[in-house]
Amino acid sequence: MELTVPRRYCGPPESGNGGWVSGSLAAHVRTSGPLPAVSVRLSAPPPLERPMPVVGDDPDPLTGTSVLRLLDGDVLVATGTAVAELDEPVPAPASWDEAHAAEERYEGAEDHPFPTCFSCGTGRADGDGLRLRPGPLADGSGRYATTWTVPDDVSRPVVWAALDCPGGWSAGIAGRPMVLGTMTAQVWRVPEPGERLVVTAWQRGAEGRRHWSASTLHDADGAMVGRAEATWVAVDPESVRPREQP
Repeated sequence: MELTVPRRYCGPPESGNGGWVSGSLAAHVRTSGPLPAVSVRLSAPPPLERPMPVVGDDPDPLTGTSVLRLLDGDVLVATGTAVAELDEPVPAPASWDEAHAAEERYEGAEDHPFPTCFSCGTGRADGDGLRLRPGPLADGSGRYATTWTVPDDVSRPVVWAALDCPGGWSAGIAGRPMVLGTMTAQVWRVPEPGERLVVTAWQRGAEGRRHWSASTLHDADGAMVGRAEATWVAVDPESVRPREQP
């Protein structure tokens, strides 16, 4: 089994979007019963247009869970495993109008560390990338929100990408570039093309270079479609490059 990241799904210009890559690996992780969520840890920048083996370890004899490893040669790119359901209470979602207004305060419109990003990049043309614009809500809560009209080519990894970057902006990417370190998510359904949804995100804490966030995705009826928790790591943007091709 292999995973290849098409160039369209980049984050930084030479590596994969963390949410899309995490969701793609998560699609191969078996979930059931009390372990319906998947946690993916990114250990190295995922290369583009290069097949990477997905290797499964033997299940743990006590928990029955196994770890999937995504490899680029001898470099460990990511690991994925089933985990317990995310059950931390979440705040009420932003409304469509509130999220739309928050987009006017999107900090990435003025200064974006990775304008090529599939999820929130400002350098993507209409129809190429999600072009999310998460900005702070006007209520002073510190939450961020953005609207999302679902594209025709939506998939489960694309939903992970939609949950990804809003969390990063709520964690403080503006003025301090970060990359995704770990993402744990549950997606109850893949939305239909053309659906109008709202992503709401908030910071969960910070220590040194590490920042924690959470995000939710709600449909027009207020039902939660997906949710995620993430760890972000502050970096030098120039350092985010995959290993050189042998």
